[in-house]
Amino acid sequence: MAAVVLAATRLLRGSGSWGCSRLRFGPPAYRRFSSGGAYPNIPLSSPLPGVPKPVFATVDGQEKFETKVTTLDNGLRVASQNKFGQFCTVGILINSGSRYEAKYLSGIAHFLEKLAFSSTARFDSKDEILLTLEKHGGICDCQTSRDTTMYAVSADSKGLDTVVGLLADVVLQPRLTDEEVEMTRMTVQFELEDLNLRPDPEPLLTEMIHEAAYRENTVGLHRFCPTENIAKINREVLHSYLRNYYTPDRMVLAGVGVEHEHLVDCARKYLLEIQPAWGSAEAVDIDRSVAQYTGGIAKLERDMSNVSLGPTPIPELTHIMVGLESCSFLEEDFIPFAVLNMMMGGGGSFSAGGPGKGMFSRLYLNVLNRHHWMYNATSYHHSYEDTGLLCIHASADPRQVREMVEIITKEFILMSGTVDALWAQRWPFTIARVGVEGGMGRVRAHLTGRWPQVELERAKTQLTSMLMMNLESRPVIFEDVGRQVLATRSRKLPHELCTLIRNVKPEDVKRVASKMLRGKPAVAALGDLTDLPTYEHIQTALSSKDGRLPRTYRLFR
Repeated sequence: MAAVVLAATRLLRGSGSWGCSRLRFGPPAYRRFSSGGAYPNIPLSSPLPGVPKPVFATVDGQEKFETKVTTLDNGLRVASQNKFGQFCTVGILINSGSRYEAKYLSGIAHFLEKLAFSSTARFDSKDEILLTLEKHGGICDCQTSRDTTMYAVSADSKGLDTVVGLLADVVLQPRLTDEEVEMTRMTVQFELEDLNLRPDPEPLLTEMIHEAAYRENTVGLHRFCPTENIAKINREVLHSYLRNYYTPDRMVLAGVGVEHEHLVDCARKYLLEIQPAWGSAEAVDIDRSVAQYTGGIAKLERDMSNVSLGPTPIPELTHIMVGLESCSFLEEDFIPFAVLNMMMGGGGSFSAGGPGKGMFSRLYLNVLNRHHWMYNATSYHHSYEDTGLLCIHASADPRQVREMVEIITKEFILMSGTVDALWAQRWPFTIARVGVEGGMGRVRAHLTGRWPQVELERAKTQLTSMLMMNLESRPVIFEDVGRQVLATRSRKLPHELCTLIRNVKPEDVKRVASKMLRGKPAVAALGDLTDLPTYEHIQTALSSKDGRLPRTYRLFR
């Protein structure tokens, strides 16, 4: 220990002849650092003198990055994307999910997600499937959303033939034994109990806001199996659903890190003439309903005072989510809505570094920094093939629910850049406190219905960087390829999306926000709702000029 302390002391004070010369004779002898006088200050954008020129890997033309798509005779689409590396990600995406369950028992897609990669015609158990994948260093997963079911495997590229054969067996020839269905019932029951008990209310609130926005249709149907349906779903019910929705024309076999022709050959071998476990009868009852936005409110009174786990108590909070209809991801306005969502941003008051430390989104600057009693303010954008929903989730003490809702409605009004008298009164205090011209510039922007250009550019840059950083991951590229080809039969490349983001102008964001505010709101509320404003009052606030809730008066409280 003493030796370590002595060594550290020498490093800090200087040791050897150099340290002694500094103490005895003044400054040390000149050392040739790159920032010293021997070299001029060279910017990082310029190469250092004397350093060999780097040699980068080259790709012959942009076509190497393009997603190749081939459609087989049975309607199955095969899509692939080149990516260097030893491993690949391959999977089957299907137009199937909770939105198609209007004529079925709600919860079938939830069951199928839990039954994935169980026994099949070729594999006697899930363990046998995992052992087969293990030979190629593979892992598997199944995820179900409201409109898409995705079976995926990541493994060594040399095992592509085995992987595609396994996927075909899992998707089209599952056994669905009584024992597996019973185990799935227990799994679903546990997941529902966990959903209702977990401290994080976001999954439950997301369900509630969709239920309120699309009352009893398409994406508003339950994504999780209702408790009353758990005992009713059996093998016959599952086969009836699979017969209609697990058809080749509703599927995409997507692969990243594989040769396209090799993937097509594997698809022809395992997916072209395979006989499904539920028979070859043609689909007769396909739900082609278009989402109907209704607006409305979904409330769940619940005691949130005992959700703490462990010694650290979590304060009792009421959670509110307010949403408005946006647009489909197939529309041109999808990109401006994505920029608007990034501009709103937000998060929790206990985010890394705390609110305001390098966080410049509106929900941080205008909400969390100004109202210390708010625990969360976050913007979300859910987009589907025929509709979309932009919403803000906020959390606070039950006694401040009314004020919290008013703050959210004001932020929605400010999205459109309209004049706000309340903000005009509030800004002089901010200017006096800040005392800089930047504050005045922001005030002028709010009062003239414009955003500061730096705010819009920051949001566009953040969206672009998030897109590009996510697409560095092979599984994310796989999902992007599969979802785009499933919806549009082609794929927009990242550089095309970046160009669309760069071309977004302030008037585009203002236009989509103004259009959104003309619709009815969807509201989800969870917790102690004693002071929750009525739905009519929230709707009135969102159609006003300043976002204020109508005043209410009480003789007794």
